Amino acid sequence: MEFTVTLVLFVAVFTTIFAFGAATLAPASALGLRLRSLAGKRSQAEEKPAMQERIEHALDPIARALPKSPAEVSRTRGLLIQAGYREARHSTVYFGLRGFLGLAGLIWVLMTGIWIHHMIFLIVVPALGYFIPRFVLKRMVKTRQRNIKLGLPDGLDLAVISVEAGLGLDQALQRVGQDLQHVHPQLSEEFGLMNLELRAGKPRPEALRNLALRTGVDDVRVLVAVLLQTDRFGTSISQALRVHSDALRTERRQRAEEAAAKTTIKMIPVLVFFVFPAMFVVALGPALIHMYRVLLPVVQK
Repeated sequence: MEFTVTLVLFVAVFTTIFAFGAATLAPASALGLRLRSLAGKRSQAEEKPAMQERIEHALDPIARALPKSPAEVSRTRGLLIQAGYREARHSTVYFGLRGFLGLAGLIWVLMTGIWIHHMIFLIVVPALGYFIPRFVLKRMVKTRQRNIKLGLPDGLDLAVISVEAGLGLDQALQRVGQDLQHVHPQLSEEFGLMNLELRAGKPRPEALRNLALRTGVDDVRVLVAVLLQTDRFGTSISQALRVHSDALRTERRQRAEEAAAKTTIKMIPVLVFFVFPAMFVVALGPALIHMYRVLLPVVQK
């Protein structure tokens, strides 16, 4: 009886939590939108900009003290934009964080005294702390570019539908950015920035080129080139978008097939070093133990 009551209570609690979580996280859920809006207002009310300003002021002298070339600053600025960090303070935080981690690594090595026995740690640990933010930033850029690349065919399909329904290209891209806000937020953000540039008075070719530079995705560059040629020669925009969308989907399928073909090669080291030894131990272990027990008395005699 106690087990039944416990099981019923567990199922009821689990069902309630699952239903509430599904209603909250669903993109089209009214309850989810309401809760997210309340959470956003609460987080804005509870955030402490003073702490963030203190961190930025603390990292600013370190960032200024680091020797930086204009080419490195420009390249880093481009990576930060491609990762989604567009404000000027993000560059200061990034360089300050690199210097802080490198200095912290050097202080740790000196305080622990490990450098007395291994002098190489004086170089390895600070260098590791200095280059970790660079590695993390590049990983963030690759992740964001992959998300944009995966969402681009869906965005082009929506753009084709919008253009064929009678909307212009600018209005169609704006509608795509609004509809993909929950499914592909990175792509929606880029289209939103492009629409803001168009509203601010920038010509469409310049706004499209800025879109390609901000993302750094080859598929977006090709799309921009297609749209510019279509606008220049006066051909059908819907037909160009449909053909390009089909090409992107074919390319994505080919990439998936290529990745699937590489799995057999990538699994060979895992099988050789981890799976096969365990199989040999399980299969031959009892036989070897039995042979050892039988042959050991004979050898000793």
